[in-house]
Amino acid sequence: MNTTIGRNDPAAVVIAVSRFAALMSRACTASIFLLTRLRPTAKRAALPTSIAAACDPSACIALAAAANSVATAAANRAPPLTSGVPALRAVAIEDLRYIRETMERSAAFTAVPGWGTVAIGVTALGAAWGASRQASLGAWCAVWFLEAALAIGIGSACMIVKATKAGGVAWNGPARRFIVSFSVPLLAGAALTLAFLRAGEATWMPATWLLLYGTAMIAGGAFSVRVVPLMGACFGVFGAAALFLPHEWGNALLALGFGGLHVVFGWIIARRHGG
Repeated sequence: MNTTIGRNDPAAVVIAVSRFAALMSRACTASIFLLTRLRPTAKRAALPTSIAAACDPSACIALAAAANSVATAAANRAPPLTSGVPALRAVAIEDLRYIRETMERSAAFTAVPGWGTVAIGVTALGAAWGASRQASLGAWCAVWFLEAALAIGIGSACMIVKATKAGGVAWNGPARRFIVSFSVPLLAGAALTLAFLRAGEATWMPATWLLLYGTAMIAGGAFSVRVVPLMGACFGVFGAAALFLPHEWGNALLALGFGGLHVVFGWIIARRHGG
């Protein structure tokens, strides 16, 4: 609280002056007491009459009592010095907000679902098996599109459940940064997939999906636990392999990537960071 005395605050000035006078009178009383106890009687009598009268202990005590009464009366009339409380409260709230935002920026997104990731891997293995039995490009893509929608639903639900069990909220600062960074490469992959479908070309789809999904994992993993960007790097390796291996291996590489890697790394996340 700001306790400085303003020039236009006469009550505060009176209080300060009165208290100062009381303090000086008490000091005078103490000094005269020491003089009367320590100095001989003859020297005491030799003091000038004016000094003796001014330093008379009874007079000093009376002066101190009067100063104290003036200070008390002025303090009772003066308004409380609370004018700065609202401003200080606003500053404190702003400081707390800054501290909370700083902690959120430095925190990692730990609600990556472990067992949910394993479930995504299991469904991806089933999708790879179903897609391998399709005769047309449209049917093959439909199976994988259905798997993508199912994976998004499983991942989102498990992420919310894990964040709620941990006592937090699913949509906080780290979660927003993770989701935004994770979504941008996926949107790029969706745009390229539409272009491939329009051209009737499925040769480069597996490599594109694996590479951009790995990129999404690395980008989002910068705000999450360390195992997430490592999983993204493994997806990148599978995507690079799909560029140079025979195109007939594309569906098998999708099964190993979206199926096998999700199962393995989901189990690691569940063991180290909870399900």
